Amino acid sequence: MSYINLADTHTHSVISFDGNDSCDELCKSAIEKNIKYLAITDHCDIDGKDLDVDALCSEQFAQVSRVKKEYKGRLNVLCGLEIGQGIYRKELTEKILNQYDYDFVLGSLHNLNNMEDFFFLDYKKYDVYELLNQYFDGLLELSRWGAFDSLAHLTYPLRYIVAREKINVDMTKYTDVIDAIFETLAKNNKALEINTSGLFMPMNDTLPNISFIKRFKQLGGEYVTIGSDSHYASKIGQGIEQGYKIAYDSGFRYITVFENRKPRLIPIK
Repeated sequence: MSYINLADTHTHSVISFDGNDSCDELCKSAIEKNIKYLAITDHCDIDGKDLDVDALCSEQFAQVSRVKKEYKGRLNVLCGLEIGQGIYRKELTEKILNQYDYDFVLGSLHNLNNMEDFFFLDYKKYDVYELLNQYFDGLLELSRWGAFDSLAHLTYPLRYIVAREKINVDMTKYTDVIDAIFETLAKNNKALEINTSGLFMPMNDTLPNISFIKRFKQLGGEYVTIGSDSHYASKIGQGIEQGYKIAYDSGFRYITVFENRKPRLIPIK
């Protein structure tokens, strides 16, 4: 099935520490692939020890604002940001979000407090269940705080614990806390992201997978966003149609984009 209202709302330009291509290159790729809405959501891992938050956000907002104007009429560019670990520096996060007129903010946790990204951890040295306890508790705190629009890649650590390290995890241990996260998102009119990057990694699935998307719907979730988590222009839109199908099969008839931090429902058709 082909979809006519494609939106990719999780992408990274060269302004991200791990990005590779310019905002212009991302936009051109989106247009070539018939993407209608493109949110450029560069990383702002707010707890980074060497990060100049003001410099990063100033440059990123200027660049995205420029292409938003330049490509108007051909592509709906949304000024976005992915705030990582905002719960560890709440005042600074709120300052940044009040300073710039973002369209869309992703909330994420890539690491626990004063620890490295889950990507870098040596899991032989840790109890993975304790790590995941802290991770999901952190997501619940993040959801209750609510300084974002969509919660990014709910099952992020599984990219590395399960898919890469082949450590089996009984996710039923986290049913209660994940339900609490979903109920909080729904109550606060926040979205849950279907992150399609995992479809092209060893896990071969979205983050989170369809069972979680269905559960979010059951618990009152109204908004889902779809993001490729692309770090290359060539990967813009990758997996987005699969993400749309998962949303539809989970009971959603709309996906959501955010403009001026307000949700806009886009029919899945």
